[in-house]
Amino acid sequence: MNKLGRGHRDKVQQFMAITGTSEKVALQALKSSDWHLEGAFDIFYSQPHIRATTDSRHLEELYNRYKDTYADMILVDGISLLCNDLQVDPQDIVTLVLSWHMKAATMCEFSRQEFIGGLQSLGVDTIQKFREKIPSLRAELKDEQKFREIYNFAFGWAKEKGQKSLSLETAIGMWQLLFAEKHWPLVDHWCDFLQARHNKSITRDTWSQLLEFAKTIDPELSNYDAEGAWPYLIDEFVEYLYENGIVGRSI
Repeated sequence: MNKLGRGHRDKVQQFMAITGTSEKVALQALKSSDWHLEGAFDIFYSQPHIRATTDSRHLEELYNRYKDTYADMILVDGISLLCNDLQVDPQDIVTLVLSWHMKAATMCEFSRQEFIGGLQSLGVDTIQKFREKIPSLRAELKDEQKFREIYNFAFGWAKEKGQKSLSLETAIGMWQLLFAEKHWPLVDHWCDFLQARHNKSITRDTWSQLLEFAKTIDPELSNYDAEGAWPYLIDEFVEYLYENGIVGRSI
């Protein structure tokens, strides 16, 4: 880096400080963007192959810190310790985003491959780097496409092993967590309706279609079409809103 001019050196240092990456990766990204910092950040975050390489020894050390004593997996106690190290509540939605990055098959479990592969994809190999990554993981929920992917991932992640449907109690907890991010005003009414009228497990179709309903139908139901192809449960929910005077029928 000694051969670089002061302006370029400053950009390299700034890039390394923000991304936590190596000088080599910083130089590669900055040269690719013709030394424009914003462009370099775009390249870095959009092209996984350019991200910081991780130290496999550090990844193994992290995995072994959280691994269960009797199984080659990270289980509830290990995840609780990880959350404590990251200074996040285990119920924080960012743990769902993290599980999505790790492609975790089941809630409250990480296999060795899921944990180490996830950290490699994030360019993280120390707790400090991990902590610094939390704000950007949280920010991904603001991206419409990523939110949709995380929402759809959550169904398979949260359901019991071997089950096709999601228990009602778990589904309600996940909806309240996810829709707190999207501020859907009908979420509490939806959960009340399910407990009063449905009281059964939730299918994947209902899970995925509810997000479409929340995104496309306004809270006053002014653009709701009774002839639309919504699952019967959503149609019943609309009737429940009318019957209980929560929403007025349009004339």
